[in-house]
Amino acid sequence: MLSGRVARPDRREKPEYGVDYGTMIPFAAANGIEYGLFEESDSSEMVRLLGETFARRDPPAVAVGLTASEFEYFAGLLCGDAAIQGLTIIARSAETGEMAGALLAEDSSSPLPAGMGSLSAKFDPIFDILGQLESAYRSGPVTTSGESAHLFLLGVAERFGGQGIGRQLVAQGTANAARRGYPLAVTEATNLTSQHIFRRAGFIERVRGSYQEHRFNGKAFFTSIADHGGPVLMDKQLGS
Repeated sequence: MLSGRVARPDRREKPEYGVDYGTMIPFAAANGIEYGLFEESDSSEMVRLLGETFARRDPPAVAVGLTASEFEYFAGLLCGDAAIQGLTIIARSAETGEMAGALLAEDSSSPLPAGMGSLSAKFDPIFDILGQLESAYRSGPVTTSGESAHLFLLGVAERFGGQGIGRQLVAQGTANAARRGYPLAVTEATNLTSQHIFRRAGFIERVRGSYQEHRFNGKAFFTSIADHGGPVLMDKQLGS
């Protein structure tokens, strides 16, 4: 999953969040996997995991030929605020401590991080199709912190697949956001697997794009993944 917010104008200032980020998520474990809040010391592992996962298995990234290192650079730009905001969840093997998965999340009002101008141009058609979803979803960018939690990048290491880790990460992420006072969670699911995970978690489809029909600068970048239908923007009302 990638975010349509990256299509908004670059803003360098740090956000001032109106949510109490001092409350830690309760420690949780299931089926030999432990879940907890992301900390700055987790950055290198999370960036590597997300880079490998998206470059190999996320349809839009594969369609445009993004490499793991190109995606790692993108994910790395987001880590600073991820540690500050306290919305990102990681999963680790209880036996080895290896990172098994991550859900990188943020306040939807977060500004773009510095360095976006150095991203590979391969990201441009992805940002374009997802930006269209967000434009259809709301008339303008979110400007109030605490309005919605954006579940941004969900990845599970290949060797830990099939254990329900993605579902647990989403469950932990939405529960954590609700505890912090967020009334809404939003995501863009770019493939059939992630769409299934979010639907099972109670997310409702609001806007859908088409890989077959999308054009960027007159070129069709996503026809090779047309069997995935298209990216879907989904949201979920969070309980008090």
